Amino acid sequence: MKITLNRINDDFLFECTNGQGNSILLDNTSQPGAKGVSPMESVLMAVAGCSGIDVVSILKKQRQEIKSFQAEVEGERVQVDDAKPFKSIKVKFLLEGEIDPKKALKAAELSFEKYCSVSKTLEPNVEIGYEVFVNGEKI
Repeated sequence: MKITLNRINDDFLFECTNGQGNSILLDNTSQPGAKGVSPMESVLMAVAGCSGIDVVSILKKQRQEIKSFQAEVEGERVQVDDAKPFKSIKVKFLLEGEIDPKKALKAAELSFEKYCSVSKTLEPNVEIGYEVFVNGEKI
């Protein structure tokens, strides 16, 4: 796996491109007019995307009918010398459809405990928690 980062303006806007030519924009969001996401926001996005792929994949294999899938991710940061790494990350899954709540909860559990490479990478240093809501009900 390899990505390429290219600076695309005179400030802090970068385009990150993978081997298939897909890209995202990263920027210094503390500056006015930022046109990309911050690198730390991209970490939260990666957690959401990785676990989201797992949960949807597991539920599809179980023939659950997902009409809507959303994830909200919040990260709490802590000052460590001059850096501010994440101390904890909380993921909230919001699913709608013909979904067995127990299966949805188990899918999230499997993602974070077994499959999600992003959360497993962060896990030694970051506490990761999750909540699952199916059709508005917390499971």
